[in-house]
Amino acid sequence: MLGEIGVADTPEKCIVVAMKVLDPFDIALLNALQADNRATADALARTVALSPSAITRRIRRLKDSGVIDRDVSVLSPALAGRRLSAIVQIQLHDHAEEAGLAVLRQRLLASNHVQSCLEVSGSFDLFLTVTARDMAEFNAFADTMLAKDAAIRRYETSFVKKALKQTLAIPLDARDAG
Repeated sequence: MLGEIGVADTPEKCIVVAMKVLDPFDIALLNALQADNRATADALARTVALSPSAITRRIRRLKDSGVIDRDVSVLSPALAGRRLSAIVQIQLHDHAEEAGLAVLRQRLLASNHVQSCLEVSGSFDLFLTVTARDMAEFNAFADTMLAKDAAIRRYETSFVKKALKQTLAIPLDARDAG
């Protein structure tokens, strides 16, 4: 069971503290919730060997402690699949000013078109997952957000033909318990 958590300076520290006190029931519950966070406590009790009331208390603690960051709704492929998806690889200028890089990051993080923004190693510096209604909307995004930004040396785009797997689930096991 998730134990007492002291006051932490940042959410990250709180999660690290919380992760040290997860037990096998918490791990099983988190895995089940990642598959379907709308499952009732009764349904979860059939998977996790706890009473529905114990499950409800654990979920509340996991949310309050920050282990569960948020609940989201995943759109059906029938709706989401009609949109254009792109993977954009960005190479930054070696001598770009830090202020310019910070502004670029802020603009990318604020854009509704950017689904993910990852800082990576290798010949590119950032990978974006971008969604747009169509090619015209993507081109407008690329022209305003990427092509004219002084911090960007170059970028390459690959368009998704078919999503074979797409998940945010993190498989947890006993090694993740405290």
